[in-house]
Amino acid sequence: MAAAAGALRGVKGLVGLVTGGASGLGRATAERLVQQGGSAVLLDLPKSDGENVAKSLGERCVFAPADVTSESDVKAALALAREKFGRVDVAVNCAGIAVAIKTYNVKKDIPHNLEEFQRVINVNILGTFNVIRLTASEMARNEPNSDGQKGVIINTASVAAFDGQVGQAAYSASKGGIVGMTLPIARDLAPVGIRVVTIAPGLFATPLMETLPEKVRTFLARQVPFPSRLGAPEEYAHLVQCIVENPMLNGEVIRLDGAIRMQP
Repeated sequence: MAAAAGALRGVKGLVGLVTGGASGLGRATAERLVQQGGSAVLLDLPKSDGENVAKSLGERCVFAPADVTSESDVKAALALAREKFGRVDVAVNCAGIAVAIKTYNVKKDIPHNLEEFQRVINVNILGTFNVIRLTASEMARNEPNSDGQKGVIINTASVAAFDGQVGQAAYSASKGGIVGMTLPIARDLAPVGIRVVTIAPGLFATPLMETLPEKVRTFLARQVPFPSRLGAPEEYAHLVQCIVENPMLNGEVIRLDGAIRMQP
């Protein structure tokens, strides 16, 4: 990642590992990396559309079927990146899941399902950390640039980490965990020359959002102050590129939400 100290640079020539890369924010990120002259390794579940997405992006993209909570799966994905492209410069954690369950349903006299809470925590926090720790060990092999940088890790939280709505206890806790570990991990990896930044998106037009009725999507879009619409995955991917290019962005959580503050 050679560059003049303090200089901004594009992603051309860089190799990115993108979790959740088969759809939504992850797919848009992989597409942008390739379009800007970089290479991408799509890490997603074996049952995902990752193989077809990778083929559509050409020879500078490859699919790594993997579960982010599995040490062996993530190690295999990193080995594939090394085999195909020689290294990993950027890791973008987009893989995540959500449930909508109240802590206690008074009408049905049912408490939150503990297994579902655990599943969200496992994928969103443990999975993100698993990718971070293993990718950091891979990036540590890179030659530093003149700033001493060897890599950049970008995580995905959510505005729910700050303004969680009814039924979002598990999801908000998981995304709050990602927010909370951003700074300490950035400090941990600073001596290695690896930056760590988290993006907290608001309401975005992802496949998950597409499962909602159109009138619900329209209502949600109107809640965004400006621009009053759902975010485009391409806008998330653009911010990923900006973070990679700007060497002073480190240890920070960036809201990307059109100024929305979620109501109960």
